[in-house]
Amino acid sequence: MELVLAAGLWLDGSVVWNDVVSALEPLGHRAVPLTLPGQGDGNAAATLDDQLAAVLSAVDSAAEKPVVVGHSAACTLAWLAADARPDRIARVVLIGGFPTTGGRAYADFFEIRDGAMAFPGWTPFEGPDTADLDQPTRDHLAATAIPVPAGVANGIVRYADERRFDVPVTLVCPEFSPAQARKWIDAGEIPELATAKHVELVDIDSGHWPMVTRPAELARLLV
Repeated sequence: MELVLAAGLWLDGSVVWNDVVSALEPLGHRAVPLTLPGQGDGNAAATLDDQLAAVLSAVDSAAEKPVVVGHSAACTLAWLAADARPDRIARVVLIGGFPTTGGRAYADFFEIRDGAMAFPGWTPFEGPDTADLDQPTRDHLAATAIPVPAGVANGIVRYADERRFDVPVTLVCPEFSPAQARKWIDAGEIPELATAKHVELVDIDSGHWPMVTRPAELARLLV
């Protein structure tokens, strides 16, 4: 199995996915952690289209239909990839996030200053998100956080192919439970997943960043 791994906001994928990749390789699976444009390559002018192009390049380069994994905000990137390549992707895995509804901004969560959305510190994430992050890990993630270019954060999400709803989806539930996620989906709060035909919900006992705090367990779930 081949997996394409897209990290969420502020994260250089080559760093946060390393332990997951190391856990997957002995199990015979190949994983490609992406360095998304604007989040590790120094491109402060990167756009949402640039990030999607990076995901699609990895999909197109795979020897077989890959599993596309998105974390947090990048769940939308993974779902956009399914929209662009519905016949080329075996499954989408969403970790701790949901696809943004079409017509809305990708991730306009915090203030844009000097053309970028900087990591806001840990205060907005206190609670279940960060309950399993010790201080050294918090310090490391904060120190390596990369401001997200405005062209990414404010990029408008646009879907075009309803065949994306045929692509199987697994939602990994870290700081929320599968029961909570099912309630949100059934209530129509997550329109893209409410319409998807094959949605599986699985639990992981972690905060928002299981690739950092539970990499071996996450790797087993991905397999």
